[in-house]
Amino acid sequence: MADTWYFAELVMKIIVADDPRNVVHQNLVLIRADAPEEAYEKALLLGKKGETSYENSDGKAVQITFAGLSDLDLIYEELEDGAEIAFHYKVDVSEEALQSIVRPRDRLRAFLPPTKAEGPNYASGEILALAERELSNR
Repeated sequence: MADTWYFAELVMKIIVADDPRNVVHQNLVLIRADAPEEAYEKALLLGKKGETSYENSDGKAVQITFAGLSDLDLIYEELEDGAEIAFHYKVDVSEEALQSIVRPRDRLRAFLPPTKAEGPNYASGEILALAERELSNR
C-alpha cells in the first residue's frame, strides 16, 4: 500500500505573563495515516505534544497551548518534487485582483529576511542565551 499523507493545521495559543495580548500560530504539519480518523487522532497528539511552558528572554512565563485544528485534508498526490499539497480557489477574479495575489520573487517568504515577531515577547530565554553563547564562541 502506498503511503497516505494528510496535512493538518494545528492552532497553538501563546500567552505571555503580564501581557493582555495573545499570539496564535497556525502550524501546517504532515501526517502519515491510513484513514482520516487516524490522521485526526495523530494531529491531536501532535498538537498536545506541542504544548509547553518556559521563560522568555525578559524572565516572563510563556504558556503555549493547543487550541485545536483549523484544517485536516488528504494529500492526493505522492510526495515528490512538484507534488500539489493543497489548493485554494476563487471565482470571477479580475486581472487586478489576480496580480495582487502573485508576488515577485523578492516578496516571497523564502527570500525575505527573518523579522522580529510583533506582539508579546515569546522568545525562549534559554534558546536565546544558547545562541548568544554559540555566536560568541565563534
